[in-house]
Amino acid sequence: MAQRKGCLIGCGVALVLGVGVIVALVFGAGKLLDVAEKTLVDPKVYEEVRTGDAESEVRAKLPSGESFVKSALKDGGPAEPEGSSCAWYVSSGEAEGGKETVLRFCFKDGKLAEKVRYPMK
Repeated sequence: MAQRKGCLIGCGVALVLGVGVIVALVFGAGKLLDVAEKTLVDPKVYEEVRTGDAESEVRAKLPSGESFVKSALKDGGPAEPEGSSCAWYVSSGEAEGGKETVLRFCFKDGKLAEKVRYPMK
């Protein structure tokens, strides 16, 4: 009887751990999709916009960019233009040299002041 009770407890623990792993995987996949939705930009958008374009028009073509990876995208890029407000994204195009490409758009006085692409560190 004691052996059977131990087996039931072991099976119960395994079931709880299995459910926990599944929940963690679903949560992780959701976070990954959230990041992709908020930070991926088609390289065509980068090529289309020009410095001097209205900020509202450029931002309308971009996702929000607000995600937990934003600080990681800032690393390794050139200095931001003084007095500007910048947004960082990951290119949805092919990785170059095994590294993802960061696309940075900086705005000043209601216009696109600078756009820069660089490899992610």
